[in-house]
This record gives sequence, structure tokens and C-alpha cells, in this order.
Amino acid sequence: MADLPLNRQFEPHYGETIDVTPLVRRVVAPNESAFTFKGTGTYVIGRGNVAVVDPGPLDHDHVQAILDGLKGETVTHILITHTHNDHSPAAAPLKEKTGAPTYGFGPHGIGSGGGVAEGARMDEGGDMAFVPDNVIKDGDSIEGDGWTADCVFTPGHTSNHMCFGLREEKALFTGDHVMGWSTAVIAPPDGDMADYMASLRKLLDRDDLVYYPTHGAPVTKPQSLVRGYIAHRKAREAQILTRLEAGDRTITAMVPIMYAETDKRLHPAAARSVFAHMKQMAEEGRIHTNGVPAINGEYWLD
Repeated sequence: MADLPLNRQFEPHYGETIDVTPLVRRVVAPNESAFTFKGTGTYVIGRGNVAVVDPGPLDHDHVQAILDGLKGETVTHILITHTHNDHSPAAAPLKEKTGAPTYGFGPHGIGSGGGVAEGARMDEGGDMAFVPDNVIKDGDSIEGDGWTADCVFTPGHTSNHMCFGLREEKALFTGDHVMGWSTAVIAPPDGDMADYMASLRKLLDRDDLVYYPTHGAPVTKPQSLVRGYIAHRKAREAQILTRLEAGDRTITAMVPIMYAETDKRLHPAAARSVFAHMKQMAEEGRIHTNGVPAINGEYWLD
């Protein structure tokens, strides 16, 4: 596998508002897990009149911690990268307490074609209640008091994933699209590997100096990490082809070998990512399956 320049050094300082730069602060929710690392990092952009990026899970203590760190300041915008349950549910109580409108690409499961992804409503990790007050699209700009957030649409991890570029600091809030501590899980039907790879390549055309993922530490060499992500996914494809050549025909047979060094608690998520690769490869005609690609289907080469 291609080596990734990952950074798992991160002190969350739960409940504290930490200055990151003159325009950026962070408060981390105590929802540490195998999927969320040390917890959801909620970011605050600006001073005085501020935006909150990814308010986090439905944790009222975390919402109160955000507000406690903003005494005398006003929340004017709530920006949502995507609608997994560790990112957007706290937008509702935060909006109730501040009156600030929400901004996002759309509800959970809404793809770029405008339809609901088949099976997306069965995704237990999705915040089905969230509907943005303001629907945003790629290339939109959100003007604040002393800051500007440029909307960069990056579907793949979810079909509604949006990054936000802080123009004044050449920084990008990347949600779960690119994280410094781990790769992102791509889980169909709402996740899509072809979209994800295109979204990674899209970031290579930007000149961001730093990424602020919702989990873990800032990424200070973003271009290097994105190139590493792309190489990592290509290496996963090569592993799949190797396993097919060895006679493995199912994802269940492949995952324990491909992810032998990965925490077994993450194997179900790994299986979804392998399926995302295999679905893309089958749709491109590089591998074969009977009918529509399925996570429990059989796959083979010519």
C-alpha cells in the first residue's frame, strides 16, 4: 500500500475554545470513536460576528461550550460540510439559541443530479432532519464580517459534501473529505468512489495553504496529502485486482486480507469502501459481476 503522511498527534481540549489563527477557533466535542478519532472539531470563523462550521452531534453540552466560547459575540452563519450524525445535528439547537441560519448543499442523500440516492434513507449515520435554510452550490461565496467562505463542492464521502475555503487565509475546511489522521470512508449508496476521486483531483487545482478537517489536527501540507490519498486509492484498486486474480470472488473474503493491520471494528466500514471501489470498477467494465453491483455480490476478471 502507498504510504500516507498521516498525523495522529492531536490534543482535543474538550469543551475549550482554542485559538488556531487570528480568524479561526476550534471547540472539540467529546464523541471520540474509531470513526470520529478524538471527536468532532467545530470551527468558528471570524471575530465579533462569526460563522460556526459543523456544530457537531446532538450534544447540548457541546453546544453550550460553543456558546460559552463566544460570550459577547454573535453567530451569524452556521455552515454544514455534510449531514452525518457527528457533523450537523447540533445545528438545530444552535440555531434555536442564536437565530443564525444554516448553509449547506442539501438534505442527506441528495445527489448532484437532484434525486435521492437509492437506499440513502436507510443510512443510520445520516442526519435525516437537516434541511439548510440556504442551499449553496459549488462556486458560491458566503460573505461575513471580515471573512469570506468560498463553497467548494466535493461529493464522494457523501453526495452532499461541501468544503469551505476561507479566502482571507487560503485555508480550506474539509469536513471528512480529506483528514490528516485517516482516510475517508466511502460507503455506497450515498458515497461514490468516482465522485470522490474527482473531488480529490479538484483540490489539486487549488492553492490552499492549510486544511482544517472536522476530525484531527490541521493539515499543513495539503497538496502532499491529497496526492497521497489518490495514490492510496489506486493501491486499493491494485489490491482488489490481486485478490480477484488469487480467486477471491467476494468482499467478505477480501477485507480480512486487505485490512489485516486495521482495527477489526472498522472492517464493516472497510467493506463498504471496498464495495465503492468494486462498484466503480464494475461500472467502468474493468471487473465483472452479475447484474447490479452489490456488497454481497460475486466479482471476477475476464
